[in-house]
Amino acid sequence: MLVENISRRDFIKTSGLAAGGLVIGVSTPMGAMAFERENDAEFNPNAFIHLQDNGDLILYCGRCEMGQGISTALPSAVADEMEADWSRVTVKQGDADAKYGPQATGGSASIVRMFQPMREAGAAAKIMLVAAAAKAWKVPAEQCVAKKHFVYHNDSGKKLSYGQLASLAALQAVPEKPPLKEKSEYNYIGKALPRHDQGQVVVGERIYGVDTKLPGLKYAAITHCPVLGGKLKSVDKTGALAVKGVLDVVEIPRFEVPYGSIGGVAVVADNNWTAQQALKKLNIEWDLGENANYDTVKYKQQLVKNVENPAQLATERGDLAKAFANAEKVFKATYTGGHLSHSPMEPNASVVFVEKDKCEVWAATQAPVAIQEVLGQYLSRDPKDIIVHVTMAGGAFGRKFKCDYVQEAAAISQKLGVPIQLTWSREEDMRTGFYHSINAQHIEASLDAEGNVTGWLHRVAFPPIASLFDPSVVKPRKGDLQAVDDYPFGLPNFRSEIGDAKAHTRIGWYRAVYAIFYGFSFSTFADELAHQAGKDPFTFLTQLYDANTIKEQQEQAARSKHALKVAAEQSGWFERDNLPKGQGIGLAVHYSFRSYVAMAVRVESDGDNIKVLQVDAVIDCGQVLNRDGATAQMEGAVVMGMSLALSTEITFRDGAVVNGNFHNYPVMRISDMPQVNVHIIESEHSPTGLGEPGVAPFAPALSNAVFAASGKRYRDLPFKPMSV
Repeated sequence: MLVENISRRDFIKTSGLAAGGLVIGVSTPMGAMAFERENDAEFNPNAFIHLQDNGDLILYCGRCEMGQGISTALPSAVADEMEADWSRVTVKQGDADAKYGPQATGGSASIVRMFQPMREAGAAAKIMLVAAAAKAWKVPAEQCVAKKHFVYHNDSGKKLSYGQLASLAALQAVPEKPPLKEKSEYNYIGKALPRHDQGQVVVGERIYGVDTKLPGLKYAAITHCPVLGGKLKSVDKTGALAVKGVLDVVEIPRFEVPYGSIGGVAVVADNNWTAQQALKKLNIEWDLGENANYDTVKYKQQLVKNVENPAQLATERGDLAKAFANAEKVFKATYTGGHLSHSPMEPNASVVFVEKDKCEVWAATQAPVAIQEVLGQYLSRDPKDIIVHVTMAGGAFGRKFKCDYVQEAAAISQKLGVPIQLTWSREEDMRTGFYHSINAQHIEASLDAEGNVTGWLHRVAFPPIASLFDPSVVKPRKGDLQAVDDYPFGLPNFRSEIGDAKAHTRIGWYRAVYAIFYGFSFSTFADELAHQAGKDPFTFLTQLYDANTIKEQQEQAARSKHALKVAAEQSGWFERDNLPKGQGIGLAVHYSFRSYVAMAVRVESDGDNIKVLQVDAVIDCGQVLNRDGATAQMEGAVVMGMSLALSTEITFRDGAVVNGNFHNYPVMRISDMPQVNVHIIESEHSPTGLGEPGVAPFAPALSNAVFAASGKRYRDLPFKPMSV
């Protein structure tokens, strides 16, 4: 990382703010992007810290805030190392710009990659402020110390505020490798720091994607072909154009890039309500294309056949055939799961104004640079000339990585020559979005006479995300099975196989991604094996981790086992015999996004009726930046995990999504919320993923709890799908 002293003139040009005081930039590595490769080349964009002459401190966050608290966590690392007073800090969202580094927000990687650069930026600013004070007092810098927005001279007791020192600090040399604090010296890192925008959120002052207003703004509503690959045959616009306030009906062709529009018809009006109502009056005929027969019930059955029969080899070690031949018992099970819709509370929305020499965008997006690239292609302009303002996102979960809804707004604006706000309805978002993979897994394991696992066969089949970029990819790739191949059980006799699974809809990242179904199969099957071996699940899992002999997996095994132990202790697992009849506790632990999450779920159940009473969630994600934010993330993971375990599934019939809104895609309600206790493991390790790892362990822990309470075993997600 490189820290730079930015001239005020350059800062004014790049930020649009009047600059005074100390302005420094932070160079961040290419590896700071969400989905990184470790050996990518370095480059040097700048993220700005602006200490004003009045002492107010502006910190910029280049990652998207979507409720996960990243715009508090990352700036707090700067403020901590800088010895800044958090009450003097204002956080601003960075627009799409290379100076902020890679801005894709996802993969639970924002803190992983930005923690160190942000700390170093704050430490450099502090050293420059101390140097400025020392120069003003004509004393050695070693006699001065920074604390809570002031620099003090130890011998004389003199002090100068950061505001008084800002301009002088801007003239000091920038340290190349500023020393960082010890953990014991942290003011904010690792503490429960309130969100910087908490008050704004409560009173409704935060600007979301649907909140942007411009002079002359017009509103658009859109509908798409309900089947992937279909196209428009004809449209009768008469009814829509007859509605008062409707300006035009615009046909939007398919844009053949991964995040481009699949093609649709939009109504433009004076307000959103009119546009949405007029849209219903269009008479559209679609050519549904080759996916018109897609039926998820039949497709899941086919996936099961694909994994219950020999498939393509992915990885093999040891002698699995010998382990099975010599086994006391071989046990097998098949696990399945359906498509999921992201369904953020704020559907897709953006404002775009395409002018002759300018294009400006306001969008709730996880990937502002992707917007620049897609619109650059569509408008035949340099992506850097596309101005993208990132608004607060009312949920995203991976859906707002894709910018089809922005490209469509650009197409309408270009045609009409006015700023356009395009808002997808809930139904449109649910029926023509991107979906978590439908999936099937088949596992077979051998047990010896002592109940130890001696061999493991794992087959998987699901339409992979890679199919979005290359339709010729019709099954998972070997890399998609890395989490299976490297699972920290470390079994010596192991084989993984890949079954066919052609995509018939758009597959996209969904919070926790493949960890959802891998976590479900591993932890549920381990619980089933424990029952077969006549052992309690905690003891069985502990022995599995202890038996790991693969050197590279020893830390994973040890930390997984520790998280599981904490969950068991905190949940009352060892006293579970005292539970009332019809109650049970289930355990699960999963390693994903370099973090370890264990859950103990206590339920009351007769098998079909399930009431979740308590969840103890344990997270080991290295150094936590903000305990309040981390707790909220884990609580949110329980909510999402509970929904996908019990009720949410997208059903396709005749090629199209049957679900349309929350009445037949029922996400969890607040009345269903159990008691959630979050336990954060103190760690000396660097930060690892936090936003996504908590989702995966819930469903298997719940399945195992229901079995403990009632003897009924669920192997399909969701447990109780709604008939649609």
